[in-house]
Amino acid sequence: MEEKIGKILAVDDNEDILFALKLLLRPHVEVIEILPGPERIPEMMEKQDWDVILLDMNFTKDAISGQEGFDALAQILEIDPNAVVVFITAYGDAEKAVRAIKMGATDFILKPWQNEKILATINSAISLHRTKIQAEKLRLRQQEISAVLDQPYTDFIGQSPEMYEVFNTIKKVAATDANVLILGENGTGKELVARALYRNSLRKDEVFISVDLGSIPDTLFESELFGHEKGAFTDAHKMKQGRFEIASSGTLFLDEIGNLTYPLQSKLLTVLERREITRVGSTKPIPIDVRLICATNNNIHQNVAEGIFRQDLLYRINTVEIHLPALRDRTGDIPLLADHFLKIYSRKYRKPIRNIQSSAIKKLNQYSWPGNVRELQHAIERAVIMCEGSSLGPDDFMLSSPVRSSGGLELDSYNLEDIEKTVIEKVLKTNQGNVTQAATQLGLTRTSLYRRMEKHGL
Repeated sequence: MEEKIGKILAVDDNEDILFALKLLLRPHVEVIEILPGPERIPEMMEKQDWDVILLDMNFTKDAISGQEGFDALAQILEIDPNAVVVFITAYGDAEKAVRAIKMGATDFILKPWQNEKILATINSAISLHRTKIQAEKLRLRQQEISAVLDQPYTDFIGQSPEMYEVFNTIKKVAATDANVLILGENGTGKELVARALYRNSLRKDEVFISVDLGSIPDTLFESELFGHEKGAFTDAHKMKQGRFEIASSGTLFLDEIGNLTYPLQSKLLTVLERREITRVGSTKPIPIDVRLICATNNNIHQNVAEGIFRQDLLYRINTVEIHLPALRDRTGDIPLLADHFLKIYSRKYRKPIRNIQSSAIKKLNQYSWPGNVRELQHAIERAVIMCEGSSLGPDDFMLSSPVRSSGGLELDSYNLEDIEKTVIEKVLKTNQGNVTQAATQLGLTRTSLYRRMEKHGL
């Protein structure tokens, strides 16, 4: 037995037409409802989600111009922009039917019709509507996911002067189309910065495509970024759009751009200069319009000086540079970040852990964090999983090295006065200028620290 698919609403002022449609479609569709005029269309659309609306072009009030049909079409599409409307019209109204297509109708059926043809048209219209619904569901799901992932500063928090500078740069640059280069060590949050730029940009309603260039072999670079035609190479069984083409009108994030080989840098530069790509196996250029954000953990300016990275490509991608500080250079943010991750993982693993003990925070502050914020996040997650109490203590954190080596100090001399000044400057910076915290860390009273600051002109 043939499966019945589709819910159809037929609107026509001719009772014979309605009867014929109902008789023809009843064996093939789930629901077929009829209306003698367009007046009750809004009411029927409120009650049911119709796969196809069959709409007469001319009604008794105006049996010539088709204006009632056009008005009804406009009303339907205003209620539901994804509605699929198929006009029913006489041979002499073919010109009006073309106008209806331009206004948003999906197709038209000429009277008198052939049963096979009208069934084929309606089946195609049902498939179109269900595809539209599925696409809308996917779009809404993508928006929901993006709303979580792309909140301006999700997991990207800090109160240090270095982070305020990053936040301020994002605010200034986000709404422009300027190409941005994000520099920072692994784990500092380069993709979070890219997403914050995207979320606050004029392209926030378009796609955000992230590409890890370090994971793409050189042989697949062009195919992945620019796409390929069917048969372009052995495994090219069908046409594939590249990341640039998919990201057109949106934002393209190229992570680890510093890992590109020199020949691939040249190909990328050509695309950025011409603002067009050519799929592998094709000779037809395709225009692209992307907002480009790149990131690397390399010292890219040194790479340029050494001839490893093209200077002209650097100038194309670094209209604005954002430098992310290492976590060891903003240790004042560690308690804030640790508390943030504690809340996330306590909830995730259903652990009644209320806080992190001050002695544990001290241990975290003394660690060098070579993996930066990502390593801190994983350390908190692991501690939450293993903890059996209501707070995290020092023993809950299994860190690879116990303390930071000399605080990252670079000494120009071994003069004790110079060393004292350097240490005080470093501790004040670490504590974001908080003299009380700095004095405690140095083992001094506030008064003693103020005297030493005055002595060194700090």
